Amino acid sequence: MPFLFPAHPTIGILGFGAFGRLTSLHLADHFPILVHDVNPDAVSACASVATPGNIRTADIINVAKCDIVILAVPVTEMRAVIAQISPHLRAGAIVLDVGSVKMEPVRAMLEGLPDHVDIIGTHPLFGPQSARDGIAGLKIAICPVRGRRFRRIAAFLRHVLRLKVFVVTPDEHDREAAIVQGMTHLIAKVLVRMDPLPVRMTTASFDLLVKATEMVRYDAPGVFWAIENANPYAGAVREQFFELAMGVRDQLAGGKCSVVAVTAE
Repeated sequence: MPFLFPAHPTIGILGFGAFGRLTSLHLADHFPILVHDVNPDAVSACASVATPGNIRTADIINVAKCDIVILAVPVTEMRAVIAQISPHLRAGAIVLDVGSVKMEPVRAMLEGLPDHVDIIGTHPLFGPQSARDGIAGLKIAICPVRGRRFRRIAAFLRHVLRLKVFVVTPDEHDREAAIVQGMTHLIAKVLVRMDPLPVRMTTASFDLLVKATEMVRYDAPGVFWAIENANPYAGAVREQFFELAMGVRDQLAGGKCSVVAVTAE
């Protein structure tokens, strides 16, 4: 691919959970892919999505030797994985992550990866549920960390995969994601615990709320943990939400109501 390397680059994906599989499916038409996961069930799943010769399982060392290495592991496991792959990364390789938060993964990559690799933080702002009908038009954030080839990555994402690319700093990403993702997942967690939800006499707004909940309902537990705990800004947003919710509850309990009068014409 001219966007990345002059020859035919190989891509290694570490972590073959739901998002690792989604990533491999959309890259397999463009690159040969090696995948590795410590979970035998995840490795077995590779056979069900593989196209002949394009997606193959490999040990962690051979995955680390690829031209581009994608870290699709939980944030809690990232430092351990980085320590394992660092001695085997080739000079000039690109290492990127796909985590839901950016400051901590970027810090881990800078501290643990060798100087001879480029580092890029990415966050695809979608998951398997929202990507069921394809990824064209969906959004992805890119955080340049080390090296200049993030521009080539961004060009590939824009022109080949047709994604909307936002280049931001890790701090900018986490500040916005604390609200965008933190609130969505928090509200979804509460709604799921209120199951069963009504399905008959629903409004359009309620249906949208349920649809948003379904998009994140089956995310791995580590995703929610990272969004709420690994993002340094999420705690303040969460407490503000709870404080405002308590204020509304107290207002209702006190019989007070802020009403905007509407006069019929």
